[in-house]
Amino acid sequence: MKHISILALNDATMTSIDGSLQLFSRVNDFLKYNGTPPFYTIEVVGPAAHTTLNGGLYTINVDKNINDVKKTDLVVIPIICGDFQKILRSNERCCDWIRKQYQQGAELASLCVGSFFLASTGLLDGRKCATHWAARHEFETMFPAVNLLEDAIITEENGIYTSGGNYSYLNLLLYIIEKHLGREIAVLAAKMFEIDIERKSQHPFLIFMGQKKHDDAEVLKAQEYIEDNPDKRFTIEEISEKFGVGRRTFERRFKKSTGNSLIEYIQRVKVEAIKKQLELGTKTVNEIVFDIGYNDVNAFRKVFRKYTGMSLVNYRKKYQS
Repeated sequence: MKHISILALNDATMTSIDGSLQLFSRVNDFLKYNGTPPFYTIEVVGPAAHTTLNGGLYTINVDKNINDVKKTDLVVIPIICGDFQKILRSNERCCDWIRKQYQQGAELASLCVGSFFLASTGLLDGRKCATHWAARHEFETMFPAVNLLEDAIITEENGIYTSGGNYSYLNLLLYIIEKHLGREIAVLAAKMFEIDIERKSQHPFLIFMGQKKHDDAEVLKAQEYIEDNPDKRFTIEEISEKFGVGRRTFERRFKKSTGNSLIEYIQRVKVEAIKKQLELGTKTVNEIVFDIGYNDVNAFRKVFRKYTGMSLVNYRKKYQS
């Protein structure tokens, strides 16, 4: 038997709270249908009797105040939406309770950008974490002590689970259910909820948006130059000279400001341009690769797979109009 506390944070999303409640509840139904006692006791808990969700769109009535939950086995931290700094301040009173539950042996499961709240407790410092790919740079800026994994769908370390991507939280919950009750029940839940249980990476869904929240004017100009000319064949020396900075100095500044080396940035811009062409489906793969400034198609296939986790052909099949 496991006691689950789904934490109703201010400005959490209703879908992540209700989705978690529904998935664990249906597992109990599956067990009951097979003549087995329910495995989960599930409660929605919070610091107040009523919690405002989705920026005020909904209000949820909790089952129990967190102060009345002395011990639980698993705390589910929902997706939050809006201004992360403001949301963290509004939920500060939950931090001590989370830390106490973890110290008492509870596992913690953070859903998507719920990782911002979990990181604010300090419990993720020095540990692996996943979050939505679009929130990566903001997360790294706010929580530099956390080991953020860019493409991970699920992380697990010392009883702390995190997930990346909005509805990837369902994959995390299936992972936890499989640990508790075995593969057969997890697969049954995946089939009943029509969840792709084998998703392992965010790469196929990632849209590269270069990190531009920095103050290095030359680096910003270089980023814009690269993005405005995705079909151009660049050399590092050419770009460094264009913006009047020595190669080694410019490479160091570029990496520090953007989180990518110059070569990585150029590759990722070209991959995004090719993804758009593959989605349109009007040219052959070879034509698209040549047009983007690559003579060696096989070499680019490796680059494309590195950043998407997919082959050029499979990407086209998945996303072509």
